[in-house]
Amino acid sequence: MKQITSQSREHLEEAVAKFLSARHCVALTGAGISVESGIDDFRSPGGLWSKFPPDEYGTISVFHTHPEKSWKLFRALGRGLVGKKPIQAHQILAQLEEMKKLNGIVTQNIDNLHQDAGSSVVLEIHGNHHYLQCLGCGDVCKPPVDVLEEEKLPLCSHCDRVLKPNVVLFGENVRQLDEIHNLLHRCDLLMVIGTSAQVYPAAALPEQVKYSGGLIYEFNIEETVLTHGERSGGVGSDYFFHGSAAAMLELFLDGMTRKD
Repeated sequence: MKQITSQSREHLEEAVAKFLSARHCVALTGAGISVESGIDDFRSPGGLWSKFPPDEYGTISVFHTHPEKSWKLFRALGRGLVGKKPIQAHQILAQLEEMKKLNGIVTQNIDNLHQDAGSSVVLEIHGNHHYLQCLGCGDVCKPPVDVLEEEKLPLCSHCDRVLKPNVVLFGENVRQLDEIHNLLHRCDLLMVIGTSAQVYPAAALPEQVKYSGGLIYEFNIEETVLTHGERSGGVGSDYFFHGSAAAMLELFLDGMTRKD
């Protein structure tokens, strides 16, 4: 693993050169990139799970039996997303896609910020809170404007069942796995941004790329199991950009510009 920081840019030119020669680059993003947009990490102290324990509010079985409890969680989550905007990190990823240097994004986030920044190929493992879904007829729709304030439960206009936000609850299958594996099938460079990638299925993606001979570029504010994974016989990052997603992606893009 070769470390790159804003203070020490050793290895940056080497990392940029390998990135520019990669044929199929994909980004994997997590909560760390959204935290920089002002969205709380659910698992952090004082985060959403400390106020709404997932086994009490966030399982699919709770939604089926007590949807009003689940909607307390959904409304709290939704209020935390109101007014949040993409940061420079989201915008740089969209720019890399426009430059034909990034083939797509796999995200664990549900906030739609990658799309808001202009990225067009975004696969969402955990769904998207900006839409509602009906578990009866399968309809997916935009929520009513007052859904976060109105106490009554929103109902499907087709079959009259209670709608849920189009996000994955505990006990549900994750989303778009086939599309994700197709995107990763030819991936020879994976950018892991704002996530420790410890929870499956996200944890399997660096493994898939690494075992196929690809490179792992990690962008995180703290070291993770990926950072020194090879020391313990696991999958490890080839380059570790140590700092915030916005600062490190800006540094990376600046290195690309100077390379050109």
